[in-house]
Amino acid sequence: MKTKGYLGEFLGTFILTLFGCSCVAVAVLFGEHNSIFQVGMVWGIAVTLAIFLTRNICCAHLNPAISIAMVVAGRMKISKLPGYLVSQLTGAVCAGFVLFLLFGSSIEAYEAAHDIVRGTAASVDTARMFGEFYPNPGDAPVATVSLPLAMFAEGFGTFLLALFIFALTEGCNVGRPSETMQPLFIGLTVSSIIFFIAPLTQAGLNPARDLGPRIVSYICGWGNAALPDQCGGFIWVYVLAPIVGSCLAAAFFKYIFEPANKKNNSKCCCES
Repeated sequence: MKTKGYLGEFLGTFILTLFGCSCVAVAVLFGEHNSIFQVGMVWGIAVTLAIFLTRNICCAHLNPAISIAMVVAGRMKISKLPGYLVSQLTGAVCAGFVLFLLFGSSIEAYEAAHDIVRGTAASVDTARMFGEFYPNPGDAPVATVSLPLAMFAEGFGTFLLALFIFALTEGCNVGRPSETMQPLFIGLTVSSIIFFIAPLTQAGLNPARDLGPRIVSYICGWGNAALPDQCGGFIWVYVLAPIVGSCLAAAFFKYIFEPANKKNNSKCCCES
């Protein structure tokens, strides 16, 4: 049943977004998880747990960019795509509201202690618990990140994520881990990408994970402060760039990586 798959995508995206964004909230509000390593590992664990929880009832993409890449690579019927995208975005929105319910009073106390007026430019400090910003407002000194660089960082990071997902799960790669271990390695891939992309853009890599909580922060008082580069640049960086990156990875895998693996999986390529 299609509805079972939609439920899985909703639930999995809800879990990974809630766990990951909560980690960022704890880092901002309470001074915990202060390093990129700690935050990146929590996101990786969140992805791993979400896949383990839902992969028996859905494809466990939990990311619109990955779902679109699977369609491009011929691994999923396009008829399933709209339902998957809606389910993923809805899951992320619900996670954003739960995050606000859990930490709303703590956010108010933090804003009062730091003389932050919600909705002003200074409130980006708390808005980053929901959506991503570039340059990463949590880093000091702040990196210099232009719109094109931010797009490249998010696109390249998602390219790597999608490529590893294909390589870790497709049968043509004889070196792939067992099905039991695949979610763990996908989570470690997410963590590894966050380690070097997050100082630039907070490493979204997932349009639903960014857009869902960002909508919540916009509704809950941050207004335009929730929208970096208010001309629409955040859409280019955190929605379109990851989709382009994942589609390029799908094409690379389908037309280059997969054929190369099929030709060489019976003999070490170093021997030829």
